[in-house]
Amino acid sequence: MKVLLIIPSYNEEDNVLKNYQKIVKYNMNSKIKYDALVIDDGSKDMTRLICEKNKIPHISLVHNLGIGGAVQTGYKYAFNHDYDIAVQFDGDGQHDVNYVKNIIDPIINEDIDMVIGSRFIQKNSSTFKSSFLRRIGIKLISFFIKLVSGKKVYDTTSGFRAVNKKIINEFASEYPVEYPEPISTVEIIKKGYKVKEVPVNMNEREGGTSSIRAWKNAYYMLNVILSIIVTGFGGKK
Repeated sequence: MKVLLIIPSYNEEDNVLKNYQKIVKYNMNSKIKYDALVIDDGSKDMTRLICEKNKIPHISLVHNLGIGGAVQTGYKYAFNHDYDIAVQFDGDGQHDVNYVKNIIDPIINEDIDMVIGSRFIQKNSSTFKSSFLRRIGIKLISFFIKLVSGKKVYDTTSGFRAVNKKIINEFASEYPVEYPEPISTVEIIKKGYKVKEVPVNMNEREGGTSSIRAWKNAYYMLNVILSIIVTGFGGKK
């Protein structure tokens, strides 16, 4: 079973080595080994040089493509190298490698196509749940996903996700550039694939700065909701 961790990273010089070392340490003590691939999304800091110096597997993009383009680069790599499962794994230290097994298990044992690591489906499953306003936004996005797809998704913006070969193929050929997590979730549900949420722990960012700023929140919310509506009611089932 070949598993690839896709690690999109933009200006993550504070985190990229620590993040990779945690994966290496986990592999030393685990039966199932995870390959890791950092997608350096046109970083302007030392991210690429740190990857080169420490021989961290990586692809450095010439231009910043944003999270959607960076993640799709990882899916293209997973498709071309015949991986069985691909896992999105944030480059900022928020995702815990010990929970990867939780989100790949339903794919291996339950014939699930995509698994979302969730902070919200089990009380106290995660010590970090983001700010109050963002949680309100996530609930609002959840409402509209349910409206257009018929399925309740609780952690709608979770970037901690695992997909099987069929979805790797889907995402390698087409992946949303903007608001990729909620939009791609709607698309996958509408196409009839099986999606499941499992509880995971997430941590606060270990260093650096998030690409989502507070002043963007209202704009983000309005546009992601409109995109969900267009995708949900305009796309094919």
